[in-house]
Amino acid sequence: MNIILLGPPGAGKGTQAERLVQARGMVQLSTGDMLRAARKADTPLGHQVAAVMDSGALVSDEIVSALIDDKLSTMGDDQGAIFDGYPRTAAQAESLDAILAQHGRKLDRVIELEVDEDALVERIVGRFSCANCGANYHDKFHRPKVDGTCDVCGHHEFKRRPDDNEETVRTRMAEYRAKTAPIIPIYEAKGILTRIDGMGDMDAVSAAISATLDRK
Repeated sequence: MNIILLGPPGAGKGTQAERLVQARGMVQLSTGDMLRAARKADTPLGHQVAAVMDSGALVSDEIVSALIDDKLSTMGDDQGAIFDGYPRTAAQAESLDAILAQHGRKLDRVIELEVDEDALVERIVGRFSCANCGANYHDKFHRPKVDGTCDVCGHHEFKRRPDDNEETVRTRMAEYRAKTAPIIPIYEAKGILTRIDGMGDMDAVSAAISATLDRK
């Protein structure tokens, strides 16, 4: 199956994509990851990506389409694709349909992880991790058993991402709504859009996604 995972930063797309990769052998096609990998690659397309990114300009739809086309060419026919971060516009949605068709594929499901903005802000702003082993914690939902000591490695230093603040999170939410708004009606009209509560337990969200993918 070929699916799109939609949802704002912090909604859990990455976690759910990882679970689908492990459980179903799917391949996650994250535009951010592909651009970073291409930039490091000693290829004509990689050099083009590096030049654009170094200039501070936005990478064109044509370049992103070329990256996706290249990635699909390396995948087996029995491997499904998870698109993360693409498409974001109606033009990109149309382009993705064309690219998939060229590889004998089609888009089967579009899954949007719905979140409550205030709850998501609380979820993101409160998270921190061990500076040594990377174990994840939260001010409210998952504190270390002994305050100031990592449960996993016993380290006493913790860190927070500098962009995990309320202003940044709400700005990202607004950007997500603005960018995804144009493509939602497209997939609703095709009858392949499913909305899932992204605020639930990770296992419950995974089960809901699996049920959606298994639906005939």
